[in-house]
Amino acid sequence: MKVHRDGFGTILVSYLGVLAICGSIIYFVDCLFVRIMAGIVGLVPLAFLPYFFRVPKRKCVRGKGIVTSAADGEVVIIQKVYEPEYLKKEALKISVYMDFFNVHVNFYPLSGLVTYFKYHPGRYLLAFKPKASEENEHTSVAIRSEGGQEILFRQIAGTFARRIVCYAEVGKPVKGATQCGIIKFGSRVDVFLPADAQPCVQLGDKVRACETIIARLHE
Repeated sequence: MKVHRDGFGTILVSYLGVLAICGSIIYFVDCLFVRIMAGIVGLVPLAFLPYFFRVPKRKCVRGKGIVTSAADGEVVIIQKVYEPEYLKKEALKISVYMDFFNVHVNFYPLSGLVTYFKYHPGRYLLAFKPKASEENEHTSVAIRSEGGQEILFRQIAGTFARRIVCYAEVGKPVKGATQCGIIKFGSRVDVFLPADAQPCVQLGDKVRACETIIARLHE
């Protein structure tokens, strides 16, 4: 299993912290049962940390006008909204909620040129709440396809996911279904598409990054 490069620091700090706490309990507490429980409670969760930062192998789907999911999770929003930050017009919004056990790595949903990037500090509301899209800490990235269509997608932090990493750089071309960053411990990704885009998913659908086509653009 491959571990994401931005997960190593979190894993190392977590290991050292838990080992220090468990070591102190084992050293200072003169009770075998407490020592055993400290070891179980502290070390067992750490065994799963690499799993949370895993990088999956996927059969990437690419093509003209194809928009794939940027994250693993569940489709929780499909609606037309006004996007005020960059597109500044009506757009089709598709949101994917990532739970604690989903892959946390995110991928570009479309091939093209990065035309906009901005990091927004903010709150840490529950990621599935509608206001989280604008009020929570998030990044915004716009991509212009070869056909001239632009989309905007956001990596949104949640109550537990308080670290967003994004590799997008304005002016650089990107390939759809390649890594664009990670939201540590899950959260949500919103994609804003042209209003006439054809959605290819329904509410409640389980989607996989790189493989699930969430919409098609008219190019």
